[in-house]
Amino acid sequence: MTVVQENKSPESVQESLHVVQELLRKHQLVESLVHKQQGPKHDLVESLVHKQNLAELRAKLDELHPADVAYILESLPLDQRLLVWDLVKAERDGEILLEVSDAVRETLIESMDSDELLAAAETLDTDEIADLAPDLPQDVIEELLQSLDARNRARLQSAMSYEEDSVGALMDYDMVTLRDDITLEVALRYLRRLGELPDQTDKLFVVDHEDALKGVLPLKRLLIHDPDALVSDVMVDDVVLFHPEDEAHDAAQAFERYDLVTAPVIDANNHLIGRLTVDVVVDYIRDASESEKLGLAGLREEEDLFASVWKSVQNRWAWLAINLVTAFIASRVIGAFEGSIEKLVALAALMPIVAGIGGNSGNQTITMIVRAMALGQLQPTSARKLFLKELGVAGLNGLIWGSVMGLIAYLLYSNIALGAVIMSAMTLNLLLASVMGVLIPLFMVKAGRDPAVGSSVMITAITDSGGFFIFLGLATLILL
Repeated sequence: MTVVQENKSPESVQESLHVVQELLRKHQLVESLVHKQQGPKHDLVESLVHKQNLAELRAKLDELHPADVAYILESLPLDQRLLVWDLVKAERDGEILLEVSDAVRETLIESMDSDELLAAAETLDTDEIADLAPDLPQDVIEELLQSLDARNRARLQSAMSYEEDSVGALMDYDMVTLRDDITLEVALRYLRRLGELPDQTDKLFVVDHEDALKGVLPLKRLLIHDPDALVSDVMVDDVVLFHPEDEAHDAAQAFERYDLVTAPVIDANNHLIGRLTVDVVVDYIRDASESEKLGLAGLREEEDLFASVWKSVQNRWAWLAINLVTAFIASRVIGAFEGSIEKLVALAALMPIVAGIGGNSGNQTITMIVRAMALGQLQPTSARKLFLKELGVAGLNGLIWGSVMGLIAYLLYSNIALGAVIMSAMTLNLLLASVMGVLIPLFMVKAGRDPAVGSSVMITAITDSGGFFIFLGLATLILL
């Protein structure tokens, strides 16, 4: 009789988090009860209960993927996070440190001594150590360099020398190379002797005797062609390749455009020095996207959800201070028209609408411009056409929605002039928003700054002050 086993869907990371949180809750509850009880063998009982409660939690952590453990650590308050971190097997520390966010990694590293950090780093590949190196103490880095052989030491020093957002900082050295003068049968025997291929291997790199890249051999070609054929006859010599100094952003776009899984990285002499893989590129794209979102909100860096109050304040204060200044300027604009507002109270009710729609339109424009810049689609030759196009969009939107709001204002206050004023003010403020939505990112790029950082705060400040000034100024001239 054949027994059919039921297929169980893998537990989601949220479910795993819930299980860990429940185990922590039970542990803390039992610990509290045992601690309150007194007796001749109180310390022994407390120690046994402590070990028993944590055994189940440790077993749960052992069965989870490093990325899932990282997610759980990021989701726990600091005291629980450190308790769970202590339960993780030492040989998994390095993998998990690579998976957690920068802010959480800082708290974990602070809880580890030099020996623990050294042991964690020694379980990683050279390129992974380079990713972790900026967060490690200098004495640990020096010990690591001394513990590596000459080849890996040179690789690590090279990887650490590249800029953070360069291809060199993302590449790894785990790859399979072949000569072009061997047959496919020989290549297959060589792969069998290896026993295991590096992750994300979809092609083999063909080099000469000096490790100069000559082409790539896709695995599918290796498998379907005549085993007696030479590698040189089957390989692809038209290859998408990168240099270590290339920008990671450009490489990510190339991976997306050409549906790459891996790509070779060569030096100035065409020597193969590493490869770029799709999993690393996806991580880079995700991190860049998160950084852009944080920058638009005026945050300097990714923030630990359970960071101390002071650290969170330090991360958020800069753009809040700028926002406070701009809000004060907007209040002074309103203050300059106090007399007009006193004479026609309807102005106070309508002016937030003008400012709000301008800010929203400006943010839409900035999002489009920043995205175009990120994709490399905005060139100096096309900037003028884009500028005129955004003016046209803003003007048409202003006339349409300004007319709608003008009609509403007329119906509410029976004042046709007031309706005309708000229609005109909305149109002018949307035009202002479109102009600044294009100019702010361009100006920030020219100043060498990330166009995404703080752009939302700046456009909102301008459209608020500008909207109040335009609306109240027109109302003063026309209605009063």
